[in-house]
Amino acid sequence: MDKTTYKEKLEAQLKEWQGEIDKLKAEAEKKSTETKATYQERINELEQRTNQVKEKLSILKEASDDKWEGVRKEIDKETTEIKAQIKDLLY
Repeated sequence: MDKTTYKEKLEAQLKEWQGEIDKLKAEAEKKSTETKATYQERINELEQRTNQVKEKLSILKEASDDKWEGVRKEIDKETTEIKAQIKDLLY
């Protein structure tokens, strides 16, 4: 996959995650006070991780063709963890 295609795919993934985070926030509102606090803490962590991916996406956009692969590996690791975290919270 080339840099442009990867960037576009990642931008689409970030939008999808934001929708899922919004669903999680709505679900958190339905929880008991104690559960809600724990749920919200995990959502905040998820938002921090997605923000890190956004920052790395900015770096990726500026990276030269010979260095973007290294940034991509970092992003891939983070996206795998975000997907698992979302899955855990949603299901």
